Amino acid sequence: MSTETGGAAASPIVAVVGATATGKSDLALDLAERLGGEVVNADAMQFYRGMDIGTAKLAPEERRGIAHHELDVLEVTQEASVAAYQEAARDDFAAIADRGHRAVLVGGSGLYVRAALDRLEIPPTDPAVRARLEAEAEQAGGDALHARLRSVDPQAAATILPRNVRRVVRALEVVELTGRPFSASMPKRELRSPAVLLGLRMERDVLDARIARRVDRMWEQGLRAETETLLGHGLRHGVTASRAIGYSQAIAVIDGHLGEVEARLDTAQATRRYARRQESWFRPDPRIVWLDALADDLLDQALAAIGEARATPPHGIPENG
Repeated sequence: MSTETGGAAASPIVAVVGATATGKSDLALDLAERLGGEVVNADAMQFYRGMDIGTAKLAPEERRGIAHHELDVLEVTQEASVAAYQEAARDDFAAIADRGHRAVLVGGSGLYVRAALDRLEIPPTDPAVRARLEAEAEQAGGDALHARLRSVDPQAAATILPRNVRRVVRALEVVELTGRPFSASMPKRELRSPAVLLGLRMERDVLDARIARRVDRMWEQGLRAETETLLGHGLRHGVTASRAIGYSQAIAVIDGHLGEVEARLDTAQATRRYARRQESWFRPDPRIVWLDALADDLLDQALAAIGEARATPPHGIPENG
């Protein structure tokens, strides 16, 4: 694997980020067409084969003949790994540069974007340690585990809610495996290779309306039938995939726990909450050039930003930046 992407003369990677339903995929395609690019996916749910309707994944015929990477790379029974993605995405960047093309990274999964672009060291993991901690959480409760985290890593405990048991377990796993606080593994905003980060945003009421329309369209296009097919491939046993927004609601409908109308409303509400979290993740990053997602001249603005920025300065920026 290349340690640096494409060398000093390579064109900066272009990253298109922001909340769900802001039109990132369309802008990424437009940029790839204009810049001679290839698209690298950074939406964690689009890693999964067969999870198409519920993730708004572009169908092959909608990709305008542009190469896409990191789509359909996992089975629904597999767990997405930031470390594995980091290695794969960086290999993609290097190969794209070797072909003389421009890498266009697109997605709203903030940690995966950071893993691809920033100098981010992924702490080790151990399934046995994680399983033991998960069992302890189930037996003693999330609050008890969070209290333990607070005693060994107060800084991490202050940023992780007790109800986020998975994150608490991960923090304790890192502490146990490395002997260092989980908070010590948090990176500065320091790019590994030159990149230009473009963020799409829109007014909240407009975004909420777009989310509602998208959710209705997903159900009308056959989200339930897609979920039934995925259940046959082991979706229930997928640690990550089974909890994806839309699919978890469809499973509840199939199991008779929710009606479809209620499931649609729940899906839209969960998607709105997710969009708020995405906004909270990306908003503090001073490197992002924010663009009005609904601007008539969006592509021209994006190209101008790329031309002006060339590359975000490579020096580190503190997280409170």
